[in-house]
Amino acid sequence: MNNRIEIINENVLEGQQKRLSAEVQAVLAEDLNPETILTEGMVAAMAEVGRFFEEDEYFVPEMLIAARTMQAGLSLLNPHLAEANVQSAATIAIGTVKGDLHDIGKNLVAMMPEGAAFEIIDPGTDVSVEKFVEAVKKNDIQILALSTLLTTSMENMKVTVNALEEAGLRSKVKVMIGGAPINTTYAREIGANGYSAEASQAVPLAKQLIQ
Repeated sequence: MNNRIEIINENVLEGQQKRLSAEVQAVLAEDLNPETILTEGMVAAMAEVGRFFEEDEYFVPEMLIAARTMQAGLSLLNPHLAEANVQSAATIAIGTVKGDLHDIGKNLVAMMPEGAAFEIIDPGTDVSVEKFVEAVKKNDIQILALSTLLTTSMENMKVTVNALEEAGLRSKVKVMIGGAPINTTYAREIGANGYSAEASQAVPLAKQLIQ
């Protein structure tokens, strides 16, 4: 691995946002391939962050810091990726379902796929079924990720899946769900394609769904 890429990787892992931004600008000035910076530097680092979380070396605060650091670097990199016509892995829309205003888990899950070169569209929290369907229609969404922290709003996940079916969109989009009251059994019951128990598992699941 290029020494400069190793530094980018380390800066993401350590949450060194200012250092990462300076390093990304430096390697771009040296005409290093932006896709290499993304995949070998940032994506690889976020994969390590996910592994550290699963092994209890990192916790939610460390994951958030690393993800925000990666986002700072990605904001500098995006114009160069566009110029190089680097395609995203897929487009994911992620939101918290109607009746739930919690966003920490949703935000964390959104950051992880973004760090793995997915394009993220975030309708926010307390999102109506109609808004989810509209997002899928307008943005060529490959994966719809639904989140909730409340048992009282779980039913709106099922309602959303049914609404996609009624709109003739269900075959075009994979649905993944997550949140404290959710489990694999519930995902199967409502016809979702997958369930992620942790933010770190969101990226492997998303990759599996688009294969």
